[in-house]
Amino acid sequence: MAACTTTFNETVSGWPARVTERNAALLAQQPLRRRGVRTPEVMLNRHFDNSRLVKAPDPVRLRQMRIFSAALFVLFSLVMVYGLQHFTAIEGSYRLESEKQLRDQLREENRQLRLTEAQLSQPSRIDGLAHEMGMAAPQPGQVVHEEMHPDLSSPVLAQVTPPPSPAR
Repeated sequence: MAACTTTFNETVSGWPARVTERNAALLAQQPLRRRGVRTPEVMLNRHFDNSRLVKAPDPVRLRQMRIFSAALFVLFSLVMVYGLQHFTAIEGSYRLESEKQLRDQLREENRQLRLTEAQLSQPSRIDGLAHEMGMAAPQPGQVVHEEMHPDLSSPVLAQVTPPPSPAR
């Protein structure tokens, strides 16, 4: 903005008219100044020799920096411990979920194996397979139960018979 100077001898009534006139002139010059004409920029490269300067030790600032560093270290440590606990909990939940899936898979496999066992051990199926292989039902007297006719010449396993309970 342009500065306007005045003297005390001027009348007060002429001042607003001159300010309005000056503002109108500046407003008319603005578009002309902005069209293609740029303000030249000058950069000066100055070299400052600070090699003779010596930094004075400041014990108060040093103590403040140590306290600040210690506080940052404690804060950083707390954040890292929190992060470690958080990510360990997340990893544990993933591991638990995978173990649950494995348990469900093994239960389903066990159920399938029990169904297969039940189908394979059906007496009608076994009888049908025996007839296909040319086997027939045993004739009376072919089946000998060992408990009915003990063979005394063959070795016998030791058996414990409970003593008779005394009658009261």
